[in-house]
Amino acid sequence: MSDEDLRRLREEKLANIQKQQAMNEYQQQQQQNELESQKKNIMRVILSPEARSRLTNIQMARPDFAQNIELQLIQSYQTGALRGKTPLTDETFKTLLIQLQKQTKKHESKIQFK
Repeated sequence: MSDEDLRRLREEKLANIQKQQAMNEYQQQQQQNELESQKKNIMRVILSPEARSRLTNIQMARPDFAQNIELQLIQSYQTGALRGKTPLTDETFKTLLIQLQKQTKKHESKIQFK
């Protein structure tokens, strides 16, 4: 094989690898979009419109906490713990948020100098 043939083969392999990576990224994005859509649909079932609005506000202020709330609500819903209680009213959701915040509150370390 000549140097030109080797260069062409390398370029073709590189192009194929890049094409596969682009396809994988596209598929991952599609899966992520589908999961997000499913999550939103479940949250519509679990929460009343007022409670969803409160969750949206929390997402803007504390995205990690909001994600944790969503996961716990979805798990509770899927295990049947919320059966007959959905959609959660805003008042019920506030009570649940207070409980979750107490559970996830990190212990603050205090250093005292003498």
